[in-house]
Amino acid sequence: MSAGAARRFRPAGGRRCGKREYLIIVASGRTTLRPVGAICSFCLTRISLEHSNMHIGLIVGIGPAATDYYYRYLISVLARAGQTLDLTMAHADTRTLLQNQSDGNAEAQVGIYRRLTERLLRAGIERIAVTSIAGHFCIDAFKEVSPVPVIDLLDVVKLEVQRRGFKRIGLLGTRLVMETRFYGVLDEVEVVAPVNELLEVHEAYVSMASAGIATPEHREIFMRAANALTRIERCEAVMLAGTDLSLVFQKGGNPGFDTLDCAEAHAAAIAESAMIT
Repeated sequence: MSAGAARRFRPAGGRRCGKREYLIIVASGRTTLRPVGAICSFCLTRISLEHSNMHIGLIVGIGPAATDYYYRYLISVLARAGQTLDLTMAHADTRTLLQNQSDGNAEAQVGIYRRLTERLLRAGIERIAVTSIAGHFCIDAFKEVSPVPVIDLLDVVKLEVQRRGFKRIGLLGTRLVMETRFYGVLDEVEVVAPVNELLEVHEAYVSMASAGIATPEHREIFMRAANALTRIERCEAVMLAGTDLSLVFQKGGNPGFDTLDCAEAHAAAIAESAMIT
C-alpha cells in the first residue's frame, strides 16, 4: 500500500467481541487504525506490515546521561543501516530506583517496571530494555512478569566477556554491582572490585548519574580506581558497569587500559533487535 493510501479493514480470525470496522491509513511509514462505520463482529489482534522494524521500548531516566547515550546510539546505528528506528520510551525515577536497590526491594521496582512496560505496550512495543545496570538488580523477577520479552543487559555482557576471552576483569559502578561482582553472573571469569575505593566510587557514580554531568573530581576518582585495578590488581580490562560512565570514558578515547563498555554492548544488542534482518 503506498504512502497516504487508505482502505477499510475488517480483521479476520480474531476474537469475537463486537468491535468496530477499521480504516487503515498508511502515511510516512506508519499505520494508523481509525474506527469507522458500524460495529462488526471481530476485534483487531495485530496487523503485521511487511518490512516493519521491531518496535523497541526503553525504560529510561536512570540516569539522564544514559538515556541520551542509548537514544543517540540507536539513532546512529539504524541510520547507518538505512533503517528507521521505531522506539518509545518511559521515564523511571533515579532516586526511587536507588532506594529500592539499597533496600533490596525488588518487588517495588518490578512493579514500577511492569506498569511502565504496560504503558509502552499500549504504544505497540514488542521488546523492552532497562537502560541502567543498577536497575538490573531485579531483572530476573521482572522478566517473569513482563508482558514482552526483555533485552537483558546481564546476558548481553556475559556473552561479550566470553567472546573477548577475559579471565580477570575489574569493574566500576554502584556499590551493589561492585559488591556482588556484577550480580554474580560472570561465573567463568574472576571479577575484581576496587575494594579500597568502593564507597568513594559508588558515591561519585550516584552523584554523576543523578546530575548527568561528570566533574573533574568524578573523573579523578574513576581514573584512580581503574588504574589500581589494572596496574595493581593486574586486571586485563575494566568493565564500565554503569551506563553513565560514558561521561568519563568516551568512545574513541584512550584511558591507558582496555575497557568493556556495558552500555555499548547492551545498546548494540537492542539495535540488532530493532533492525530488519
